[in-house]
Amino acid sequence: MSGIPKLFQWLFGVGSFLAVWLSFVLNYIETDLSNSYKDVILFLPLYLLIAFACVSLAIIGYRVAIFNDCVEASEELQQQIEEAKADLKKKGFKFVES
Repeated sequence: MSGIPKLFQWLFGVGSFLAVWLSFVLNYIETDLSNSYKDVILFLPLYLLIAFACVSLAIIGYRVAIFNDCVEASEELQQQIEEAKADLKKKGFKFVES
C-alpha cells in the first residue's frame, strides 16, 4: 500500500471499520452477544475517538518535551540578519533600534 496516498489509507480503514460496526449495530450480522457487549459495540467509535485523542495528546506532549533548541542555527540567523542590515544600510536604508 505504499503507492496509495495516506488519506486514502485512512479513509479505507475508517470506512471498513464503519461498515463492520454498522453491520453489528443494525443487526445485519446475527450474534449471540449479551446486551453488555452490544452496549460496548454501540459506543466503540466514541471509545476509539477518545483513545485516539489521548494518544495524539501524549505524542504532541512528548515531542514538545524533547524539542531541541537550535543554538547554532539561531546564531547563524542573527549573523545573517546583521549582514543584511549592513548591506541595506550601504544602500541607504535606516533602521530604528527597538
